Amino acid sequence: MLKHVAEGVWVHQSEFLQSNSVIVQGRAGVLLIDPGITSSEMADLANDLRDLGQPVVAGFSTHPHWDHVLWHPDFGDAPRYATARCAAPIQDLLAQPDWKARVAGVLPPDFAGEIPMELLGLITGLPAGAAQIPWDGPNVRIIEHQAHAAGHAALLIEENGVLVAGDMLSDTLIPFLDLKAADPVADYLAALQLLEGVAGEVIAVVPGHGSVGGAEQLRARLNQDRAYVEAVRDGAEPDDPRLGPSAPLEWLADVHQGQVQQLAHRGTPK
Repeated sequence: MLKHVAEGVWVHQSEFLQSNSVIVQGRAGVLLIDPGITSSEMADLANDLRDLGQPVVAGFSTHPHWDHVLWHPDFGDAPRYATARCAAPIQDLLAQPDWKARVAGVLPPDFAGEIPMELLGLITGLPAGAAQIPWDGPNVRIIEHQAHAAGHAALLIEENGVLVAGDMLSDTLIPFLDLKAADPVADYLAALQLLEGVAGEVIAVVPGHGSVGGAEQLRARLNQDRAYVEAVRDGAEPDDPRLGPSAPLEWLADVHQGQVQQLAHRGTPK
């Protein structure tokens, strides 16, 4: 089922971690961002679009993690874009003869048999520094940064006031740092500053996982994520409801402890 979040923008949410696919109305069809997660869910999404008379004319992946580079044959063969730094590691992965086994090794067991692999990762990197998605629709500004994953992109649908945040600004997930980066904490704080810089243009924020929020929720999530990252940086215990006794996902406490331990082991700059 499609949820209307702003003029010309809809969200389709998966059962897996409240994963959000975003649909943006263009002149001749729609832009499909981060479609997922299971084959049946994507087939349902394709049916919803057919019922609306809307073909998919372009796709975009916000970052190179498996759950953001999926596709389904029913979406057709529209061009699928990403930042250059997002596309590069996916292209390297697909060049490996055992890539399917590598991806299968990180899939959630409860969903692994339902996740389509055939069209995974078939994305085209845009020129380095590309500022907009090339398509016949509303201007979609690319806000590239290095938080969460190399080449991670948030997208601002300018005419509609919607910020598609990728795997940031979630009400259910804590910030997942890119622990492969030279300075994950600084990267994340810099990305939050970039997103704060466009907050005045936003009426709705769509995280990769979690609930759609309005302008007030965007501000609150920016502050909450910044407080979490700064606490990790400073060796303090975060005061974060996503980690408390009423947290919706118990395993996030383990993720948090793992991030703290890896950063301490690396001696990440404070």
